[in-house]
Amino acid sequence: METSHSDRARHKGALDLEQPSLEPSTTGRLQFAGHALYCEKYGPEGGKTVALLHHGLGSTRSWQHQVPAFLECNWQVVFFDLWGYSCSDTQDSFAPEFLHQDAQETIMLLDALGVGNISLIGYSDGGTIAIMLAAEYPERIDSLVTVAAYIYYEPVMALALQGVLASAQSPPLQTALQREHGARAEALVKAWIGHWLHADTAALTVVDELPKIKCPVLVIQSELDEHTTLQHAKDIADGMQDGHLWLIPGVHHMPPHELPENFNRMVLGMLEEHTFPAGG
Repeated sequence: METSHSDRARHKGALDLEQPSLEPSTTGRLQFAGHALYCEKYGPEGGKTVALLHHGLGSTRSWQHQVPAFLECNWQVVFFDLWGYSCSDTQDSFAPEFLHQDAQETIMLLDALGVGNISLIGYSDGGTIAIMLAAEYPERIDSLVTVAAYIYYEPVMALALQGVLASAQSPPLQTALQREHGARAEALVKAWIGHWLHADTAALTVVDELPKIKCPVLVIQSELDEHTTLQHAKDIADGMQDGHLWLIPGVHHMPPHELPENFNRMVLGMLEEHTFPAGG
């Protein structure tokens, strides 16, 4: 692994490292098939471990409200920038199967870090990647949380992405993306959204993966999410052996940011005690 304090500096402070308890045990870049992924690992070795998979156009910074909460509960936390994002290497275009590639690289990264069984939290793109992992490696995944994940194409997705593309041309979204991804931000937005707007929609389904997932699953969906419908989330939960649904009223696509304390409490309750929202 390429490891240096400059990686943290380049990332502009995903977490508050002024707090000694938040000093990472591992930070650096791992090489995979000709490109590097930036990763961080925090917390005690040998205990319960959670891996966090960020959303499209996100990065390790996306979890700044979650990592401290997990560390307070003595979890080891692993998270990284997917290929093309932030401190990982640039990806000029997204291949049709890029989420499957991300899933395979996640397992390779965990192996390289010496991480065995894990719980997974995946957000949007990361949620779909997490579903793929839980289906393909059921012996490795103890529990799963998906946030705004998707398993098939809906017309509302294209409308939402066109809105993101327009909003990314000016602040505040433009500023936020530049903070996360630097000079590559504009090209990344065009490449990522271009993939989804021109993808073969029939090839986007992962519905058949759901029955393979054996671990308990909390499916989180915001009722005001612009990117998928409520039925979509219900289909995800119903398709799994042990799926439970948490529909959040009054929140849009980003519940980890919009209500972090409630989000963290509910997710930790599920992972540690297998408690689920009423009606879930």
